[in-house]
Amino acid sequence: MMGWYGTGGGTGWGMGSWIAMGFGMVVFWGLVILAVVALLRTASRRSTGYRQHPAMRRTPGGYSAIEYLDDRFARGEITEQEYVHMRDTLLGR
Repeated sequence: MMGWYGTGGGTGWGMGSWIAMGFGMVVFWGLVILAVVALLRTASRRSTGYRQHPAMRRTPGGYSAIEYLDDRFARGEITEQEYVHMRDTLLGR
């Protein structure tokens, strides 16, 4: 007596069903991993100021335009009036 796993009558799953189930699992876990990565990237962009004003974004050299302007003012290279005018221009005021 072979029960449910009997050889006749098509009562068992064929090889194609097992392959489809394995493929479905790979697709499912791939989608879960992609969703987690997308959420982490979105959270990372928000925490690093991705949507900041362009003058506030850091350049590859490590300074933002505002920081560079602050440094010039602190070193006395520009006057307060020039500093305020340039800062307002950078910030679009």
